[in-house]
Amino acid sequence: MVAILRKRTLRDFDWLVALFAIAIVCFGAWEIHNAQPTETFWQKQLIGLGIAFVFMLAIAFSDYRRLVELAPFLYVFGLMLLIIVLVPGIGMKINGQRCWIKLPGAGQFQPSEFVKIPVVLMLARYFGKHRTGGLTWKEFIVGSVILALPMGLIMLEPDVGQAITYVPLLAIVLFLSSVRMWIVAAVLVGMIAGAPLAYTVGVKTGLLHGYKLERINVILDPENADKRGFGYHTWQSMVTVGEGGLTGTHGGDYSQSSLKFLPEPHTDFIFAVVAETTGFVGCLLLLGSYAFLLTRLITDARRSRDRTGMLVIMAIVGGLIFQIFINVGMALGMLPVIGVPLPLMSAGLSSVLATFIAIGFAISVQLRRFVN
Repeated sequence: MVAILRKRTLRDFDWLVALFAIAIVCFGAWEIHNAQPTETFWQKQLIGLGIAFVFMLAIAFSDYRRLVELAPFLYVFGLMLLIIVLVPGIGMKINGQRCWIKLPGAGQFQPSEFVKIPVVLMLARYFGKHRTGGLTWKEFIVGSVILALPMGLIMLEPDVGQAITYVPLLAIVLFLSSVRMWIVAAVLVGMIAGAPLAYTVGVKTGLLHGYKLERINVILDPENADKRGFGYHTWQSMVTVGEGGLTGTHGGDYSQSSLKFLPEPHTDFIFAVVAETTGFVGCLLLLGSYAFLLTRLITDARRSRDRTGMLVIMAIVGGLIFQIFINVGMALGMLPVIGVPLPLMSAGLSSVLATFIAIGFAISVQLRRFVN
């Protein structure tokens, strides 16, 4: 097997996926510099890229099937990290959220970003067996429990935005596990019809209050929102996007981002910075790059030699698409601000490293499509 793999390594290694991922991170570092020219976030992003690339290669040249077999141990380890981050003195509390663990001399990392990987492996391990029939209720319940444990711990941080990004991991696996279409249709109808009811109940019972309620109201009624209060983030992001026009603001005078009118321009609202600096054309090119990257990953999933490898890649693709959709929606004022980073673009070593590890798994599946 090793000999076969060595012969096919260079030919089957998906260099385009790796190169596009690297290109997006480099473009992101440039935009981070535009957003925070006096800070060193962009330099840290490039250092993080180097570290992430090494991890990606390590995963790519490992047998994903052996790593899937270790999924239960990795899953338990991930849950332990999510518990440890809640311990005062170990977990760092920033902006009211205890989401990070401080590493002496190495900065901080966010466990919830990395735990997505063992969750994907666990789901692929459980649902990756050969199927002869439709999805059973037992399988649905087990999959829900696998997802609910880390999501529950993340909600205790509390980090609602990060917890929500776990949902598509299970959704795509269930969809590809012969779930009955009437169930899919029923869930979609229920979500659409139940959203107004959930909003009303949340307001009446007080479950939705404070900044959570106000950020939703900003989307529902932006004209009457307090542009200096809870609506500040959304309003400033929309103004920043509008300033870019067709080809962006030229001459390096990015007033909205570099002059700090736009909050968190290097993380949550990096897409707004892209719109300001490169305009509509730059946004289209970025989204086109994402589309190409995701299409290549889907192609790798179709070529997978087994169902497990296909589920690993498709769960990763589903998670990336969801994060891109949420982040861009936040920047355009179409969705509430919930703090979801833009993959490969937003500043943060944890996000970049987790994404490159996920890409490493996809390449590993691609490399072993001819191996028995």
